Amino acid sequence: MQKFDEMYTRLPYEFFTHGAQIRDHYKIYDEWLARQPGDMMAKRREEAEMIFRRVGITFAVYGDKDEDGAGTERLIPFDLIPRIVPANEWRMLEAGLAQRVNALNRFLHDIYHDQDILKAGHIPREQIEQNAQFRPQMIGVDVPNQVYSQISGIDLVRAPDASGKGEYYVLEDNLRVPSGVSYMLEDRKMMMRLFPDLFNKHRVAPIAHYPDLLLETLRESSPATTAEPTVVVLTPGMYNSAYFEHAFLAQQMGVELVEGQDLFCKDNFCYMRTTRGPQRVDVIYRRVDDDFLDPTVFRPSSTLGCAGLLEVYKAGHVSICNGVGTGVADDKSIYPYVPKMIEFYLGEKPILNNVPTYMCRNKDDLAYVLANMKDLVVKEVHGAGGYGMLVGPAATKAEVEDFKKAVMANPSGYIAQPTLSLSSCPTFVESGIAPRHIDLRPYVLSGKSVQMVPGGLTRVALKEGSLVVNSSQGGGTKDTWVLEDDRSAAVHAAQSQTQSSTEPDAS
Repeated sequence: MQKFDEMYTRLPYEFFTHGAQIRDHYKIYDEWLARQPGDMMAKRREEAEMIFRRVGITFAVYGDKDEDGAGTERLIPFDLIPRIVPANEWRMLEAGLAQRVNALNRFLHDIYHDQDILKAGHIPREQIEQNAQFRPQMIGVDVPNQVYSQISGIDLVRAPDASGKGEYYVLEDNLRVPSGVSYMLEDRKMMMRLFPDLFNKHRVAPIAHYPDLLLETLRESSPATTAEPTVVVLTPGMYNSAYFEHAFLAQQMGVELVEGQDLFCKDNFCYMRTTRGPQRVDVIYRRVDDDFLDPTVFRPSSTLGCAGLLEVYKAGHVSICNGVGTGVADDKSIYPYVPKMIEFYLGEKPILNNVPTYMCRNKDDLAYVLANMKDLVVKEVHGAGGYGMLVGPAATKAEVEDFKKAVMANPSGYIAQPTLSLSSCPTFVESGIAPRHIDLRPYVLSGKSVQMVPGGLTRVALKEGSLVVNSSQGGGTKDTWVLEDDRSAAVHAAQSQTQSSTEPDAS
């Protein structure tokens, strides 16, 4: 098996310095990989696919039907080469993520209460009140701990800076029903099963306690009317693309997985039907969008939620996590204002920067975007999953022209960003080890305090040259290793040196 420095020579920001020297926190893994037989990785990948298929770790692809017309189930491709993050780097990310999520929760409380940031003129009022995700029903509603987004999935990318190491940027804030954490946990279990010797060589910070932290956060978010809250996970059902994750998290937390038909509201409380009769529900970890939560308030045709749920929620007799109306804070048209939120609410400078963003609703920005679309990434403000976007450098002239027409027809529905040269990571593909672009989604939990496990879900664009990492667009996942301290690489290197010098000569 060849070393990284023999095979990986492009976009070195994750693993190489400007001088093409492998970074300290990857040296042990590089040396280990160089000693492996050439067919080892392929055999391990086959084993991983077999186990994932047996366990049922799949996702459904909307619009992708089999011959019977049913939605197809796929494995999310899993890459065997981990992404390794040094401890000092993670400490910076952790501080920046906590800062950002705190500010976003302060913003959500503000817009549904005093609206100070709007009165100060930092955000145009119409961008909030005319936003499709703004819920006027939530005005004046108090929620436990003043936290609206208990589970936040913040998408980070790294692009080159003057040092060549690369700077992290926040690409998106996912505050509604962020998914993917089950793959983070299962990827780690798989790596520990396939490569136990690697965990003896690296001090990798654990993540297996995430379900415990999640349950703690949900219980901390319960109404004050109960000391022993009953928590449930509300799923749209088995045909949802993330159903595996809903069932997985319910099982890991030891709580009930319910559908809308399992719940009912009576006398301003919420109950679930059980074989022993009705049981009061205090906290709902919902994986159902706002529009489907309560047919008496939102979409009348919805069968995924529970009639009367919003009234119980507004009365403070049940908590919904994440809160109703959080979507306004992760809309792409609001994203450019997050740095201002941090300064306004916290009196601090942002630790993590946004990607520079053009708002097509602004005349000057629109003119620039239309003139330079072939060099930009243009996104619908409500788009998700890699859909509703144009990657200008990878698009045809016809695609660019069609997108221009769409933007001109509805400028306020689009933003644009420069095409960042995203960092890439060695990835095991059919041709061997090759660089592929990656992002990182850490999961930030907000209850009475902000907590997170070290790392997150690294998503990888498996198509050569692609910048789209979403699983629905052919992306895969990697295990993310955060080293427990800055000395671990040096300590293990010294231990390896000592061990090799004391071992008898094999010849």
